[in-house]
Amino acid sequence: MVDEKILEKAEVLIEALPYIQRFNRKIIVVKYGGSAMADENLKFSVIKDVVLLKLVGFKPIIVHGGGKEISRWVKKVGMEPKFVGGLRVTDEPTMELAEMVLNKVNKSLVQMVMQLGVKAVGISGKDGGLLKAERKTHNGQDIGYVGEITQVNPKILYDLLEKDFLPIVCPIGFDDVCNSYNINADDAACAVAKAVKAEKLAFLTDVEGVYKDPADPSTLISELSLAQMEELIGGGNIGGGMLPKLNNCMDAIQSGVSRVHIMDGRIPHCLLLEIFTNRGIGTAILNNDGERYFV
Repeated sequence: MVDEKILEKAEVLIEALPYIQRFNRKIIVVKYGGSAMADENLKFSVIKDVVLLKLVGFKPIIVHGGGKEISRWVKKVGMEPKFVGGLRVTDEPTMELAEMVLNKVNKSLVQMVMQLGVKAVGISGKDGGLLKAERKTHNGQDIGYVGEITQVNPKILYDLLEKDFLPIVCPIGFDDVCNSYNINADDAACAVAKAVKAEKLAFLTDVEGVYKDPADPSTLISELSLAQMEELIGGGNIGGGMLPKLNNCMDAIQSGVSRVHIMDGRIPHCLLLEIFTNRGIGTAILNNDGERYFV
């Protein structure tokens, strides 16, 4: 008699097969940030997921944040983190520190990928002119070297993918006169996904996904069309950090990204569970005429 657990493993692999076939050689952008970056075990779990995607035929690109680590280092050197409307006020010393910290995070992720036998290259938005930016304000208030992306030049990403590298991008860009800017990682991931015409954009966050009622975890929505998302936002139930994230999702879908996933990066192997199983564990956002995985 064959062990039931072995049969269950086979069923899982078979369930993943159509997704592997469908997305073979397609680009997927993974925005990695939040609490999942603070736990070394979770961090390695996420990287293993992305490496597996690469090895089964996907073309992943990681765009990472590092806000918690930046805040930690700002305090460590005796400075006080300041935020306006959820945006970090970034003066020149903070910008210098943010760039150093983000590059440190970047190379640690490269190291993890390389340990798993996959070639990775860490770049910032400065490299190859990937991310051009201009100074961003909040309600007309100057908040320093915080960047709004004005242009994406994806050539360096295409070159790396063609040579079988896994690109890992930290969200630093510069303007026409080469001033450096710290860019929100969600914004950077969305801009990169649009520029490379990604098949999927996956946000690893600190929430399970999108809820009809944020106060009731049982109202998690597994699939959401653009029309349903507009209705949800219009109903006033979405607030906090989720609102700009959903606006980014909407922008990505309208710009040709076929599907956007929002999932809880604190759940081990959330990326694999969301992408390779019929129902997933987060929220998948698709165009109004997009193919639904289930009814």
